[in-house]
Amino acid sequence: MALTLNETYLKGFIAENETEKIAHIAEAAFDLVKTRSGAGSAFLGWVDLPVNYDREEFARVKAAAARIQKNSDVFVVIGIGGSYLGARAAIEFCRSPLYNNLKKDTPDIYFAGNSISPSALSDILKICEGRDFCVNVISKSGTTTEPAVTFRIFRSLLEKKYGEEGAKERIFVTTDRAKGKLKEFSTEKGYETFVVPDDIGGRYSVLTAVGLLPIAVAGIDIDAMMKGAADAREKYLNAPIAENDAVRYAMLRNILYNKGKTIEILVSYEPAAQMFAEWWKQLYGESEGKDNKGLYPSSVVFSTDLHSLGQYVQAGLRTMFETVLDFKNASDEVVIPDDPVNIDGLNFLSGKTLHDVNRTAMTGTLFAHNDGGVPNILIEAEKRDESNFGALVYFFELACAVSGYMLGVNPFDQPGVEAYKKNMYALLGKPGYEEQKAALEARMN
Repeated sequence: MALTLNETYLKGFIAENETEKIAHIAEAAFDLVKTRSGAGSAFLGWVDLPVNYDREEFARVKAAAARIQKNSDVFVVIGIGGSYLGARAAIEFCRSPLYNNLKKDTPDIYFAGNSISPSALSDILKICEGRDFCVNVISKSGTTTEPAVTFRIFRSLLEKKYGEEGAKERIFVTTDRAKGKLKEFSTEKGYETFVVPDDIGGRYSVLTAVGLLPIAVAGIDIDAMMKGAADAREKYLNAPIAENDAVRYAMLRNILYNKGKTIEILVSYEPAAQMFAEWWKQLYGESEGKDNKGLYPSSVVFSTDLHSLGQYVQAGLRTMFETVLDFKNASDEVVIPDDPVNIDGLNFLSGKTLHDVNRTAMTGTLFAHNDGGVPNILIEAEKRDESNFGALVYFFELACAVSGYMLGVNPFDQPGVEAYKKNMYALLGKPGYEEQKAALEARMN
């Protein structure tokens, strides 16, 4: 694991004495994490997770993954938000966005229960027709509408296809350790269950069974992933802030935010990191977006989005900065051939690798966006693999916690998420919401 924070493209935007001025704030915020004494401290279980995870459950995850790989063509993961984003991010990051289309000896993996779209669910149901499949439902309570409805549908399908006893062997539940409707139902039915830890919120849970079971089913080395996270913990949790890139990143974000840069764009030049950016957006958006505060987290994949959003980044409102993920080495390589007639005028690229061209495009874009008034932070990793995924997860989680405390918010709650749910329950006629339903219907009229 070797992550590096590169500040080359911040020159002219942040002076060295600016970080010195807020060092005491960063130190205090970092101390709240380390001493578990800040708001939401009951949800700091992720801090020591890479070294204190449940080894027995970890072994059961790997055993369950092996059974699923052996008896299934399709594995359906049912969850929303933190219950699916991390796993999908890991699979695409370590394997490919085209994972399901590749030749492989592991099942296709589809993610359901993350919307209420009938078309999206119908497509996955059709994919399962005539194929052996298993499901993993992930929900702390079991009553969140999107995954609960989806699980009801897939459970019925499994029982019709395999019978109740056969379905029992194909349903895996990740839920609360001891309480909740889903836990009670799973115990009654005899489903194998894994734990959503009480002290780790959903957006911080990718390295628990929440993410590890789907990741392991894809054939990804979860031992290497945990080792990368453990190495990052050792590097960042114990280093003083003067030598701590994770805390430094939080400080730089804070300075830029106070200069009016209210939008942070996570940039990657690899489509395989697109879902990692979706996980990152939930992590920071849900952790910091409170009390009318917080950076708005956005993302792009370059060079693709240079041909759509690039104009705005280059010359639109100067309210943004970019955080760029730079993978120094390619997972695969393609060499550009020579063309004797040079029909496209690109023979100056003959013999070069696409990775070299891609990174050159990155350098050219960094200079262009700097010239356009956009600060850039680089986070450099050696390559896309399990170890670096685990390290990046820990890096961003720690930086997010410190950044939230520096901002003066609780980085571990999400009170705003409940607002839409209450309105939806009322409008759908859930018992106990009659008064709210009447008020909403009056507003609609």
